[in-house]
Amino acid sequence: MSGHSKWATTKHKKAAIDAKRGKMFAKLVKNVEVAARTGGGDPAGNPTLYDAIQKAKKSSVPNDNIERARKRGGGEEAGGADWQTIMYEGYGPNGVAVLIECLTDNKNRAAGEVRTAMTRNGGNMADPGSVSYLFTRKGVVQLEKGDQSEDDVLLAVLEAGAEEVNDLGESFEVISEPTDLVAVRTALQEAGIDYDSAEASFQPSVSVPVDVDGAKKVLRLIDALEDSDDVQNVYSNVDLSDEVLAALDED
Repeated sequence: MSGHSKWATTKHKKAAIDAKRGKMFAKLVKNVEVAARTGGGDPAGNPTLYDAIQKAKKSSVPNDNIERARKRGGGEEAGGADWQTIMYEGYGPNGVAVLIECLTDNKNRAAGEVRTAMTRNGGNMADPGSVSYLFTRKGVVQLEKGDQSEDDVLLAVLEAGAEEVNDLGESFEVISEPTDLVAVRTALQEAGIDYDSAEASFQPSVSVPVDVDGAKKVLRLIDALEDSDDVQNVYSNVDLSDEVLAALDED
């Protein structure tokens, strides 16, 4: 019987992964549509659209889906929703600050889903401005390490306005002001260095370390929030140490 139950578990996991991938595809396609609507449908003249397409392609979103979203956003094809960006703020377990960025065509639905996810997973909604001051808007470029050292990446991007290069284990993260984001990723391209994504993000100015139990609770909350189709990004100031990450991997 163990073989059967193992297969059932694998099947369940695969279904969960497929569902997550479907949600991720939908969010990446939404990004493309909104970028095209905001800045025009030509990636050459719209850096945000270029980066949204790049990220979608790197995440294996089918080209047809990307192209349709670009055309809908750019007005070349009919359809497309009236997407609005809304930010919600709150606190998760252990006093971890959470910023929730929604891209939705229904504000009431988005607000309801965010509030439900927070309430059910030990979080509390907070007033606008009471959490966001703990975060700064930054340009973030992510790239796989490949053959590059940290110094190689730093040399390529320093003059373009990069502030720091962080080693994330499997990958590097280049931080800059949002206004220098295009210059930084262009500098990487000119140096022949491939990157996975380039986008404006929120970086915490103060982080909150948690133990394994706290980490599980915070990650459960983030998972529940990301499960909503209206939630585009979740930013938190949780600090997971190497020991905590190792313990989570064992579970």
